[in-house]
Amino acid sequence: MKIAFFDFDGTITTKDSLPDFIKFAIGKPKYYLGLCLLSPMLLAYVLKLLPNHIAKEKMISYYFKGWSENTFQAVADEYSVNNIEPIVRHKAIEKLRWHQEQGHKVVIVSASMKSWLKKWSDAQNVELISTQLEIKQGKLTGKFATKNCHGKEKVNRIKEQYSLEDYSYIYAYGDSSGDKDMLKLANEAFYKPFL
Repeated sequence: MKIAFFDFDGTITTKDSLPDFIKFAIGKPKYYLGLCLLSPMLLAYVLKLLPNHIAKEKMISYYFKGWSENTFQAVADEYSVNNIEPIVRHKAIEKLRWHQEQGHKVVIVSASMKSWLKKWSDAQNVELISTQLEIKQGKLTGKFATKNCHGKEKVNRIKEQYSLEDYSYIYAYGDSSGDKDMLKLANEAFYKPFL
């Protein structure tokens, strides 16, 4: 048995799904107003004074804290079904299909949220490892229920779910520094392969 791990944002897609989803969920005017209000935090992130997971959690919290789980999930499902397909890279999907035709297990490993990746992943018949949002009393808390699935956490999550010694060959595809630890797991690693 062989297995292939694909990063999602930037590898399978042409753009990051997080800002794309936020714009879809609340509209561009509210999104850009939020960016202005969040600019000190975003600047700290750009200057590497704030880690990726904290910046991302603060962004999610600003836009979605207090949303009802059902309302948020309905919006996320609509985005997943209708808005991911237009931003996928055709070469990436061709490679994903090739792995499936060979009988390989295919897994998406993403720092983006399960909420808006699950329907799309299910439609592609691939497995999904991703970041999950915390829900309490039916509402989004603005925090993550899991660690942000980025960098070394990608490797941790992969090893939690799969016994890699059971696979005769491992492929991995990524496009950023957050994928490099995952790429090191592979017999064959591809960095920015679909550009």
